Amino acid sequence: MRIDILTVVPKLLESPFNHSILQRAKDKGLVEINVHNIRDYSTDKHKNVDDYQYGGGAGMVMTIQPIADCIDKLKSEREYDEIIYMTPDGDVLDQKMANSLSMLNNVIILCGHYKGVDERVRQLYITKEISIGSYVLSGGELGAAVFVDSIVRLIPGVLNDETSALTDCFQDDLLSPPVYTRPAEYKGLKVPEVLLSGDFKKIEEYRDQAAYERTKERRPDLLK
Repeated sequence: MRIDILTVVPKLLESPFNHSILQRAKDKGLVEINVHNIRDYSTDKHKNVDDYQYGGGAGMVMTIQPIADCIDKLKSEREYDEIIYMTPDGDVLDQKMANSLSMLNNVIILCGHYKGVDERVRQLYITKEISIGSYVLSGGELGAAVFVDSIVRLIPGVLNDETSALTDCFQDDLLSPPVYTRPAEYKGLKVPEVLLSGDFKKIEEYRDQAAYERTKERRPDLLK
């Protein structure tokens, strides 16, 4: 998978993509992540990428020209499956969406900033809009990092144990059951006996029931 991210603050994305699972995915050649500074495409002598809103109002708006030129250049080099805009009013990211988008080959992600982008960018270029929640961040970079992490970890070969992703929260519309490791007892709290039994059928039944009960208690909306 190739991911091209357009941003006005590329340094915000340095750490998330250079450690842990994402770094290993890049090292294995399973994903290529390219961060593009939108200012590099600005024809303004001061490399400005924002301007005042027509009609007045607080907040600046990202201008069309540098965004369009960057996307046009990338599209001239290869075909893209999706051009995604990270925005609070987009479709809320969930596990089903992550599962689907993890199967794409080439993706562009535009990170919003300031008051957002000129609406014509969305009309002319964007094929999908994604939000990571009903709140506002200073920019789309953190949302993009969350989104990229959520899809890259699903690419076969990224995780050392590929079955791990299949048992994550939300994969079957349930939360994950409680998990334990050594020691078997700590401060009077014991690991459930069934997990120590070696009976894998009973263990699976316990985990299914525990996942259901936790979901019912904490996220009953998922059961609907």
